[in-house]
Amino acid sequence: MFALLLLTGFLADGESKLTLKPGWKATGELSSEHATQAAAADEKRVFAVSSTTVAMYDRASGKLLASAGGATHLNSAFLLDGKVYCAHSNYPKKPETSEIRVYDPATNKLTVFHDFKDPPGSLVWNIHDGKHWWCCFAHYGADAAKTVLVRFGDGFKEEQRWTFPKVVVDDWDKMSASGGIWDGDTLLVTHHHYKVLYRLKVPKDGKELELVESLTCPFPGQGIATDPKTGGLVGIDRPTKKVVFAGK
Repeated sequence: MFALLLLTGFLADGESKLTLKPGWKATGELSSEHATQAAAADEKRVFAVSSTTVAMYDRASGKLLASAGGATHLNSAFLLDGKVYCAHSNYPKKPETSEIRVYDPATNKLTVFHDFKDPPGSLVWNIHDGKHWWCCFAHYGADAAKTVLVRFGDGFKEEQRWTFPKVVVDDWDKMSASGGIWDGDTLLVTHHHYKVLYRLKVPKDGKELELVESLTCPFPGQGIATDPKTGGLVGIDRPTKKVVFAGK
């Protein structure tokens, strides 16, 4: 039990060993028992994600509007065309299975959007750039360096994959990259339980992402998303079970 709790982050603490530049600061919060894996938001709603459940809240009042459960290990939360797309896996079981599950606020249903056959790890976050799906498959412990970011084209056909820089992997504390989003032409990637954002660049050539800078943030790891209402970010503070809003 102790080992499982450590891996899921409830007993993990510490801070990044990298030199952090000023990044994002907390600007607001919303308490939710489901704020243990990820969060997302639109203009009127906030979505908190636990391992099993996506919960939808009224942004103005903080009132719980609806929730859908039944999952095993949800991770990220990415809004696309009004729906919430979450990474889902059977972590920590072996062999790994991974899916993208989608929550539709109109029907309050959480369903399978895509099932990865023989995934290269446990899916921890997925984002879409208008053309491609970018999916991060994690490994932990001695195998953390095997974590990969994969770009998929039409029909989820794999086009290319990248590993993470050694300096970032070494900073993971034997964990992995728990969340990621596009920020312009670079990626902002979270730690599992440190308050740090790694800004990473996809190289024109090569198979390893490039670290641009490391930034402060109020999120001790896990899934983050852009906040269309403020132009900032939204994530979680897992130890206190809060959705956290952040700005520069």
